[in-house]
Order: sequence, then structure tokens, then C-alpha cells
Amino acid sequence: MRVAVVSESFLPTVSGVTTSVCKVLGELRRTGHEAMVVAPFGAPDSYAGFPVHTVPALSYRQFPVGLPNPRVLGLLADFQPDVLHAASPFLLGAQGIAAARRLGVPSVAVFQTDVAGYAHRNHLGQATRLAWWFVKWVHDGADLTLVPSEASMRDLRRIGVANLDRWTRGVDLDGYHPNNRRDPRVAALRQTLAPAGEVVIGYVGRIAPEKQVERFRALRGLPGISIALVGDGPSTPLVARALAGMPVTWLGRLAGPELAAAYAAFDVFLHAGTEETFGQTLQEAHAAGLPVVAPRAGGPIDLVDHGTDGFLFQPDDDADLRRHVAALVADRSLRHRMGEAGRRAVLGRSWENVCGTLFDYYQRVIDEGLARRAETLVPLAQRR
Repeated sequence: MRVAVVSESFLPTVSGVTTSVCKVLGELRRTGHEAMVVAPFGAPDSYAGFPVHTVPALSYRQFPVGLPNPRVLGLLADFQPDVLHAASPFLLGAQGIAAARRLGVPSVAVFQTDVAGYAHRNHLGQATRLAWWFVKWVHDGADLTLVPSEASMRDLRRIGVANLDRWTRGVDLDGYHPNNRRDPRVAALRQTLAPAGEVVIGYVGRIAPEKQVERFRALRGLPGISIALVGDGPSTPLVARALAGMPVTWLGRLAGPELAAAYAAFDVFLHAGTEETFGQTLQEAHAAGLPVVAPRAGGPIDLVDHGTDGFLFQPDDDADLRRHVAALVADRSLRHRMGEAGRRAVLGRSWENVCGTLFDYYQRVIDEGLARRAETLVPLAQRR
């Protein structure tokens, strides 16, 4: 199979879209397929042995946004893919889907943007309708749109997008593992984060408006805790002001073994943002054996079994957030039981399994495209 990936986000930018695309490329290489990538300017020349082609981009909130470029059609025509994968399509992805359609190449679009949440937070008002119109226009061009959660499925069905199916995300079950707690590096980090044996409340992700990390202020005055934040981003000054005087350790952006060690050093994972279409870090926390506290909104609804492997708090209720965290802080055995349940919940979500499902979707749209072509050829043959 030859797969062209057009991604709105790619290395060196770290995001859920980037992580997903990199894992897919790794599995394509491992399973013997061919691929190419089109991404915003600044990306490396290759990844997993596949060529990466870049197009001009503008910067928005520290993210490069790829701009439509005439090269895209030519790149796809030269590569002759069997299928196009549009990762979180926006401007660049929309062009990729249109170019694929022009070339007769089937396309799979992966939806990863909470348009409704973004519009609400930015008070877009009537512009929200335009935003949803654009989403529908982009995804109507694709042969299949894959969504990460039931909440996303409802949103896209509501605006009339057809040809939808579910695709979750994988998680590194070996890298994020409860046994990491035995690592001497984790013990050293614990000593830094919790020198008096505090319960460590951890977060991993961008420090950006949509993540609402400033809501950790709801934990102010809760005894026996320390807070550890992994990540960086444009909201860092705002969050620092909101959490001033609280026991917070800023760990910065981490990856690989250092990130795995950070998860292992946490006792509870807290995600406060209400705009997640999925919530990859929640899966990573569960893989590491942590109980998760997250809002009852978007992707977390599908990832957290309330009362079993964590708690879902009311999205706009900081008191409810605090109450659930306090319950876990006060009960070590509850943390342990929920952490074990979280680990069990993700055991079937290895990247190998999840990408296998994705490749089945690729084959489905390829086969459907071939069937449509065959149907059009039969009447032509009959007329002759």
C-alpha cells in the first residue's frame, strides 16, 4: 500500500496530531508499506525512512499552520498513492483532500479539533456557524472521516457530515508502565516533587488556553499535595500567576524515558480542559497505572470509567474537580485500585493494534473506490 499523509502538524511541533502521525508512519514502515508526508515548513526531511515535503506556513500561537500550495497536487501525482491520510485537516489538509479527489485517490480524514469548544472559549458568536460550515466542507470531500470519540461523532452528525467511523488512538504500553516506579530515576524525581511524602498531582500537555491548566488553582489549600506540570506553551505566564504560592514544580517539555519517569512519579493525573476530542495523555496515565480525573466532556467521557479508573467532574464546577481530587488524595488504596483498573482498560490499545484498524480503513476506501470505477466502466462497455 502507498499512503500519502498530509498533516497539519508535524515535528518539531509536539502535539497529539504529531504523535499520532509519527506512530502511524512507524507502523507503515514496520509492516512494509510505502509512505510520503506533506507538512508545514520546519519539519525534518524524512521520518521513519519516508520523505517529508514541506510547504510554507504561518505561525499561530506557536504552531506553524501550513498554507495551501501548488506543490501539493504535483507531489501527490508523482507519488501515486493508493490512499491519502489527512491528519486533522484544515487549510493544508483541505487542499490535500481536494487534490486526491482530482487524481482519483480515495482519502481518509482524521478529525481532531473541538470546533465548538474553541468557538465558545473565543466568543466567536455567529462565526461559529461559519467554522462548522468549513469543517463540513472539508470532511465532505473525504471518502471517510474517522472520529476519536462519541462526542465528536455527535458533533459531526449534527452538522450533516456523512461517512463517519470510530478510530481511537494507541498508547505505548511498554514505555508507560507501573513497573517504572521501581526505577531509581523515578525515586529521585519523587524526592524532588514530594520531599515530605506529598501526593503528587500531575499534568502532561501543552500549557495553552484550551488545556485550562489554570484551573489547578481549585486545589489551593488542599493539604498533603504537590503539583507537577509537564509541558510548555503560550499560557505559561497566565498559569504561573494563577498558581502563585501553590506547591508547583514546572518540569518543562519531556519526551521518551524522561516523560515515562514523570508519569511514574505521579500519584494522580488531572486534566482540566474541556475541549479534548480524545485525550491521549489520559491513556498514557492509565497505562502508567494512574487514576485520572478529567471533565465530563468530549473525549474523556470515553476514556474514563467514572468511579472505576478515575473520576469525571462537572465541566464548569471547580468545586467538583477539587472534591474528586481530594477523595483520591485521602485514600491510597482507592488510588491503587483505580490505577490498576486504568491499566487494564488500555491493554488492548497498543499502537500495533490501533494502526492495524486504521490500515483496514485504508483498504476499505481503496476497495470502495475500485468498485465505483468498475460500476462506471460496465455501462461504457455495454454502450459499445
